[in-house]
Formats: sequence, C-alpha cells, structure tokens
Amino acid sequence: MSPLALTLVIFAIMLVLMAIRTPISIAMFVAGAIGYVMQTGWHPFLSFLDNQAFARFASYDLSVIPLFILMGHFATQGGISKALFEFAAGVMGRFRGGLAMAAVLACAAFGAICGSSVATAATITSVALPEMKRHGYSGRLATGTLAAAGTLGILIPPSVPLVIYAILTEQNIAKLFAAAMIPGIIAMFGYMAAIAVYVRLVPGHAPDVDDEPTKLTLHAFWGIAPIAIIFLIVFGGIYGGLFTPTEGAGVGAASTFVAALIKREITWQKFKHCFYATAESSAMIFLIFIGADLMNSALALTQVPNQLAAVVGSWGLSPLMVVAAILLFYVVLGAVMDELSMILLTIPIFFPMVMGLDFGMPKESVAIWFGIMVLMVVEFGLLAPPVGLNVYVVNGMARDVPIAESYRGVMPFLVSDTLRTLLLLFFPAISLWLVKYVG
Repeated sequence: MSPLALTLVIFAIMLVLMAIRTPISIAMFVAGAIGYVMQTGWHPFLSFLDNQAFARFASYDLSVIPLFILMGHFATQGGISKALFEFAAGVMGRFRGGLAMAAVLACAAFGAICGSSVATAATITSVALPEMKRHGYSGRLATGTLAAAGTLGILIPPSVPLVIYAILTEQNIAKLFAAAMIPGIIAMFGYMAAIAVYVRLVPGHAPDVDDEPTKLTLHAFWGIAPIAIIFLIVFGGIYGGLFTPTEGAGVGAASTFVAALIKREITWQKFKHCFYATAESSAMIFLIFIGADLMNSALALTQVPNQLAAVVGSWGLSPLMVVAAILLFYVVLGAVMDELSMILLTIPIFFPMVMGLDFGMPKESVAIWFGIMVLMVVEFGLLAPPVGLNVYVVNGMARDVPIAESYRGVMPFLVSDTLRTLLLLFFPAISLWLVKYVG
C-alpha cells in the first residue's frame, strides 16, 4: 500500500469510528495503532507504547492543565458567577440589549479564572438565562449570546487549549497568555457590538427599555473583588517573575478555593465534586494526548505530512495565503471534532509547515501569532453546526428553545468572529504588541 493510500485509510478509520460515536481519543488511538502496526509490526508498536506514554506524562509542564481546570471548578462551585453577572448587569442593564451584554462581560471575567469554554458557558447560563427570560429576551438571543460568550473562556487567559499548544510547540506559556489578552478583549467588545446591532436590526428579541434595570450597588462591587484579586495574584505573579505559569496555576487554584470558602458557598460535597470533575476532565485530555501521539507517529512514518509541506511550498503561495488555507481547514474540521482533538492532531503537521514560511518576523513571534490564530478559529467549532458543543450545552439548559433557534442566535457572533480573525490575520502586531512588554 502506498503511503498516501495508507494515510487515507488511517483517516477513514478514525472518521468511521467517530461516526459511530466512539470517543475521539479511542478513534485516534485505534486508527493510529492500525497504521503504525501496518508499517512497523507489533514489536516496535508495543515498544512505542511502553516509552511514549511515560515520556508524554512525565512532563512537568502538563501539571498546569489539571491545576487550571481545578481553579475553574472552584470558581464554578464557589458562587462567583452570580456576583459577576449581578455586577455586569448593573453596569450594562440600562442599555438596549444590556443583559445580553452583561452576560458577555460576565463570561469574559469568569474566563479570566477558568480555562474552559464549556464550563464558562454552563456556569454563566445557569445565572443569566433565567434573568434574561424574565426581562423578555427571546430564546434565540439569550442562548446564542451565552453560547458565543462562553468561548471567551478559552480566548481570555488562562486557556487550556493554549497551554496544550504551548506544550506541543515548546513555546513560552506566559508569552502566549499575554498574546491572547488583547484578542480576547477585542472578542468581548465585538460580541457586545454584535448584540447592539442585532437588537436594532431585528426588533422583538430584546426589550426596548428595561423597566426594572439592575442597580449597581456596593454589594455588587464586593462580589467581584475575589475575581480581581485572583487575577492580579496569578498573572501579576507570573509576569512579575514571582513564579512560573505552572506554579501560578497552583496559586490560582488555592486562591480560588479560599475565595469560595470566604463566600461560604463551598460544601464538602462540592469540594469533592471539584476534584472528581477535574480528574475526569484531565483523564479525558491526557487520553486524547495518547491517541493523538500515536496517530501523529503513524502519519509521520508515512512521510505524507513532509510531502504535503513540500507540495504546498512548491505552489508559490504567499505565507498569509497558506495560513488562511490552514485556518479554513480548521473551520471545516471543527464540524466533526472538538477543539482539543483538532489541536493535538493537526499542530504537529501544520506547525513545522508554518515555521518554514517567511513572514518577516522572528520565529518565536510567528509561533505565538499562529497559536493565537488557531485559538481564534478553533472556537468556530464550538458554535457552528453540526457539532457546536457550546450551543448544545446552553440549549440543554434552555429546554423550551429549539436547537435551530440557538444556532440562529449564534450567527451574528460568527460574523464578529470572522471579522476579528481577518483583522488578526492581516495585522499580527495586535496579538504580539503586549508580548514585547512581558518578554
């Protein structure tokens, strides 16, 4: 069998397994195992499993993932989300579409201590959705806003997908976090602008004037104090040189736990749930690591990725055109895969290709900028049909809203995402500006 034919067989096996609802980690593992054994035999395959699993999980950098996940679970169970939304509603509630904008602000703030988009969407939805319905917001606008705003959980640091990208490409996590900060803020304001335009162009989805605007009280200010303090401790410590990103994740998890204790929201059952949920999420991510490592190794043996890079280089396309094509591929791939699987499967193939192109920037800058671009388009898969994991999560909490209405609700935000991605594609300095000051 030719290398190209074998590559197609490997991908076909993976897609078939995914189609019959096999977990993505198992689908990649089985497809990779078949491809590896077909090329090397059983003994090299078993030796690979014996060495690769330990080599992957012995990395100290990987400990940052469960720590940031634990930090997010403490924030979720600690009642911080309610205080965030109350404050945001007090700030934005007097504007047309203000509660929807408040949900965006709350998701952005919650994303600063939670590296998961699904957790951010689910947590803020539990607080914001009843209020938005009570004030007359349509199911389409409410669920669409919350699903889209949930993606800020991975756009605003800390971000688990960005940590994984840093580990795969051996880049500095702190610099990637700094590079994601301004694009994340642009995303937040872009979503708020999309809401402001939508409620004016398509009337009936939000009240013209809120008869009972939420008041901004001193209690609301005290409610957001833990978020501000935790953010300053974690990122101030990282960029101030007090501790590494991994140590910062541990400090952040401990600080969030203390904040939850002070708010008297955490119970013994919730405390145990935080650790169980962290273990489940971390095990899922690490299992995807193993499956992706095996599949990438099988593909590397075929030499097809290297041949593909050579073919693309021979086309004479501009570097920006190549990156644009890769980003478009991510958008399509997001229809069938989750964000972590996409990053783990494709970065070992695309990253060397991109690093071989001349963008007129230092290689480290190219690596950081490309990571932010990948993060931008990965969120498309969280919103766009047919998968749209964030849409399913939010819609599952709003059982009276048809799923089709929720998908219609995210369309204005996908337009905002597209405009932001094009802006960052043609102006890399936007994401690299802050890196110069924390380097």
